[in-house]
This record gives sequence, C-alpha cells and structure tokens, in this order.
Amino acid sequence: MKGFLYSKKVAPYVFILPFVLTFAGFWIVPLFKSGIMSTEKILPGQIQFTGLYNFGRLLGDRVFMVAVGNSFKYMLFTLLLLIPVPLLLACLVNSKVAKGTVTGFFKSSLFIPALTSVVVAGTIFRLIFGEMDTALMNRFIGLFGIEPVKWLKGAGTGFAALLSLALWRWCGVNMMYFLSGLQSIPEDYYEAASIDGASSWQKFIKITIPQLKPTIVYVLTISIYGGLAMFNESYMLYSGNNSPNNIGLTIVGYLYRQGIEKNDMGYASAVGVVLLVLVLTINILQLIAAGTFKKEEDK
Repeated sequence: MKGFLYSKKVAPYVFILPFVLTFAGFWIVPLFKSGIMSTEKILPGQIQFTGLYNFGRLLGDRVFMVAVGNSFKYMLFTLLLLIPVPLLLACLVNSKVAKGTVTGFFKSSLFIPALTSVVVAGTIFRLIFGEMDTALMNRFIGLFGIEPVKWLKGAGTGFAALLSLALWRWCGVNMMYFLSGLQSIPEDYYEAASIDGASSWQKFIKITIPQLKPTIVYVLTISIYGGLAMFNESYMLYSGNNSPNNIGLTIVGYLYRQGIEKNDMGYASAVGVVLLVLVLTINILQLIAAGTFKKEEDK
C-alpha cells in the first residue's frame, strides 16, 4: 500500500483528489440533480415526472422573459464598462508617469470595493440613489437646478444605479487582472517599437492589445458569467426581490422567486438549466471567436 501511494504515476492523482471530490460534490452532483428536477413537479411529499412541461411554461412566461432581457442588458453594459475602463486604468498605473507611492495608493483604493460586502455596498448605494431631497445624487443634481428624481423607481435610472454599483465594486478587480497581464509584456517590444518610430497609440494597438489577448478573453469570460448570474446587487439595491415593475429582476432573481419564495423547485430548476445553457453557449461562442480552441500551426 505504501509503495502504491508513493508511486510517481499515482501521486499526481492523489494530489488532485481533494479538488475532484469537492468539484463533484458541490458542482457535478447538484448540476445533475437540477437537470432531473427540471423535469419534475415537486410538491411536499410528492414528486411527479412532467418531462419538458416546465420548459414549455418558460416559453410563455412573460415575467421570465423580462428577467432574461434585464440580465442580457446588464451583461452587455457591464462588458462595455468593465473591460475598457479597467484596461485604461491599468495602462495608466503601469505607465512610467505614475509614481510608486501614488500607484500603490491608487491600486489599493480601487481594489478595496471588491472586499466590501455586497450587503453594505447595496445599502450604501440605495441611500445614495434615494428618493429624498437629501439623498446624495439628488443633492448633486440639485446643484444644476434639476428636481429630485426617484432613481430606483424608473427603468432607466434604476438600471444606471445598478451599473454604478457594478462599476464601483468590480472595476478594481479587472484592473488588477489587466495590470498583471501588462507587467508580463517584455519591455523590449516597446523599445524596439520606439526605435522604429511608433507612436503611443500604435504601441497600444500593435503590442499591448495582442499581448493582452489571454487576459482579455479571461476577463470577458468571467464578466459574461457575472452579468448573467447577477442577483445579490439587485436584491440589496432594491431591498428585496420585488423591484417596481420587475425593473431589477434577473434570471437568478426569478429562480429565487420560484424556488424559494413560491416553493416551486421543479420550475426553478428549469430556470437554472436555461441559465446554464445561455452562459455556456455565449462563452463557447466568444472563445471560438477569440481563437482559443485553434491548434497552433506546425512551424
């Protein structure tokens, strides 16, 4: 037995066994179980197989379609904000213009929001975008003679508040990803480009962006998942899962409503399966478009 455990062939599998067991217990088994539950009608003490009935209900569920639309809109706008803005900030921090002490403070100040509890962050932003005249945003627009706004009751203004919360929380995290990628680019590339007379913009387009491609693909992948699976931010911003006219309802929020609030676990499982398919489909398509699955040509 001792010789078996110390075998060079067996040792790698022993080291990865804790991860495999954890992944199977907390991901594979629940995923398989959710797939089964999505084909069932689950009542207290009674389970009835219904086939694809729950998925048929989703096609005619107007509220579910609203949740899907909200999630896609949130995902698209967060991609437009949480990739270019952190990338530009990372380039600024990594530039020779930035000083050491200032750079350290800047990185820390942008990363701290990610460490803040979403409960605290949601409560703070709910107060910032409050209805009262004394709310921070209403006081700010009041400086320009604009009347107070009920931010969280309007579709556009409520969505802007949600995006502000997302930008505040995750901008620093993505900036650190990009900064790590920037620091791995050899300085020789930029020196050679300078000798050839390349401008700063040409260096950015021809050197920085191509070299950052793996980092950009990674950030894009996790941002797509984070956008479609968003729930906590909306729940805390609206102090619950019932926003006015469902303007803050997301796919996960609808799953929570059906499974936890209405105790319809079979229908909620169908919502979860649809979310999984959407996330996998979009991410696989963008990975294919980015050339991630292409084999390197033989030299």
